[in-house]
Amino acid sequence: MRLRKEHGVKEKLEEYKDLVVFLEESKKMKFEGLFNNDNPIKAEFGIGKGRFIIEMAKRNPDINYIGIELRDQVLLKAVKKADDEKIANVKFLVANIENITDIFEENSLDGLYLNFSDPWPKKRHFKRRLTYREFISKYNVILKEDSWIRFKTDNISLFQFTLNELAELRVIMKEISLDVHEDDGFVDNIMTEYEEKFSKKGNKIMSVTFMPHR
Repeated sequence: MRLRKEHGVKEKLEEYKDLVVFLEESKKMKFEGLFNNDNPIKAEFGIGKGRFIIEMAKRNPDINYIGIELRDQVLLKAVKKADDEKIANVKFLVANIENITDIFEENSLDGLYLNFSDPWPKKRHFKRRLTYREFISKYNVILKEDSWIRFKTDNISLFQFTLNELAELRVIMKEISLDVHEDDGFVDNIMTEYEEKFSKKGNKIMSVTFMPHR
């Protein structure tokens, strides 16, 4: 469902300068001083209302998190929640994932989460899927060596597409699950808003963790 555009969202985000990162044009993100520590940094691309990344930050105070969302008015909901809960180890950024190598330095992230990405079901749109090989090659650039990506979806076609892309790239895969909620290996699974919604409909949640090809 298309969101109705709200006025003044950018101005509202600017009120949360401790949580929201505003990049200068043609400048990449600099981590020095962003969190005031040298802890590992992990990111979630497409955070929705932020439940997953905020809960991850709460459970792992020794890890820093960056949440990226294309829709600023959706991101604002996550920012407000993080502010209400006084979460110090998370930052937010409005950005298009297509431009990710223009945002992050090489070898700058320690891990990445892709949760319920848009499946882009039409065949002609397959290159827009966040697990398409060109996106994976970009993740390879910004992730540190031996860092992992965890992908979750309820869309079986997207999951099959993802596994095929990873196989073609000869990517190392682990923790493949066809039903996360019934898999004993996912006892600490954190549900996103979409995951809760789809699970209540009876949809099985699938997941794979992989290391980009090097």
